[in-house]
Amino acid sequence: MATPSLLLLLADGRFPAGAHAHSGGLEAAVAAGRVTDLASLEAFLAGRLATAGLVGAAFAAAAHRAGAPAESAARSGALARLDAELDARTAAPALRAVSRRQGRALLRAGRAIWSDAPFADLPATPGGAHQPLVLGLLCAAAGLSRVETATIAAYGTLTGAASAGVRLLGLDPYQVQALLVGLADACDGTAADAARAADDPPERLPAAAAPLADIHAEIHATWEVRLFAS
Repeated sequence: MATPSLLLLLADGRFPAGAHAHSGGLEAAVAAGRVTDLASLEAFLAGRLATAGLVGAAFAAAAHRAGAPAESAARSGALARLDAELDARTAAPALRAVSRRQGRALLRAGRAIWSDAPFADLPATPGGAHQPLVLGLLCAAAGLSRVETATIAAYGTLTGAASAGVRLLGLDPYQVQALLVGLADACDGTAADAARAADDPPERLPAAAAPLADIHAEIHATWEVRLFAS
C-alpha cells in the first residue's frame, strides 16, 4: 500500500522527470498575446485542464489498470493500443514528440526507483512511450490508486504552466498559488472523471482537443531562442 508521501513525491515538480523545463504551451500563448495577466492565465489553465488534463489523466489511469498483476498476460497489447490511441489524439507532431520525450525522462526515473515494474511491456515505438502511459505503470508499481494516478496527471497539467506564468509574466507567485487553490476542485473532478473513463476501451477514452494549443506548439517548436522546451 502506498503512503501519502509517495503521492506527494510523484506529484512534485522536482521529481527528476524534466517537467520543470516545459511550460505546457504557455510560452507560445504569452508570445501571441493571449495570456497577459492573472485572469487570462486562469482561463488558460482551466482550458488546459479540460483538454490535455482530462485526456492525459484518463490514459494514465488506463495504463495503471493495465499495470495490475492480473493484467500481465494482456498488458503489452493493452499498452500498445493505449499508445496508438493517445498518438491519434495528439494532433501536433511537436506535442507528440514532447509527450514521448517526457515519457523517456520519467521512465529513467521509474526504472531507477521501481526496477521491478513492468516497464518492458511498454510499446517499443520510436521515441519511446507517451508520458501518461509511463506514469500509469509507475504509479501502479508505487501502490497508488487509479484516482491518485489520475490526480497526479491532471495536477501536472496545471502546475507546470502556472509556474511558467510566474517566470514569463512576472506574476505574483502568491496570487498564482491562490489561483491554483481555486482550481483544486476542478482538478479533483477531472481526475475522478478520468479514473472512471479508464474502464472504457482505449478507443472510447476522452478525446478533448485544443486546436489553438496545437498551432502554438508547432510555432513554438520553430523558435531558435525559447525559455522552455514546450
